[in-house]
Amino acid sequence: MVINYFGDGCFRIQSGEVSLLTNPTNNRLKSDVVLRTIIPATIEPPPEEIVFPGEYESKGIEIRGFAVPAESTEKYLKTVYLVTWEDMRLVILGHLSGVLSDDVMEELGEPTVLFIPVGEHFLPAAEAVRLIKKLEPAVVIPSFYKTPAEFLKAVGQKAETEEKFVFKKKDLLETKGRIIVLEAKV
Repeated sequence: MVINYFGDGCFRIQSGEVSLLTNPTNNRLKSDVVLRTIIPATIEPPPEEIVFPGEYESKGIEIRGFAVPAESTEKYLKTVYLVTWEDMRLVILGHLSGVLSDDVMEELGEPTVLFIPVGEHFLPAAEAVRLIKKLEPAVVIPSFYKTPAEFLKAVGQKAETEEKFVFKKKDLLETKGRIIVLEAKV
């Protein structure tokens, strides 16, 4: 599996010929599956994108979306996703800025990879650390940061910025809470 970061909440996750894209900011990035974690409540979403809570399956990828009612408004709806792909659990928190309900936390379980929004308008570093400790992911990939320094200090880890993250499930079996900071491609 290969993960590339395109800034803000946009990631491309690819395995073989199949790719999944989260929160694309433009339509130059193409993918087999597109997830959006926030959507204006007043527009009709494109039919080829997954934008709402529910259960989906596409290209061998199982996707479960969970509503974030505490952060959704009349203007915007927020969703977090659990993606099961190649026997790995990818949790995409997208535009989250607060605490998840205990029910959702239980459903998310122990992710293989946790995509977590940190920084201004998103999870404060201390809250992100609490969430990471509760979920116990093998790998944590931050998003939406201007600089990852505050987040890394709160987590108590150092991390080199990587161009992309390439891995297989067997590579992460003994890993807990490893931070991977990806360089945004623009």
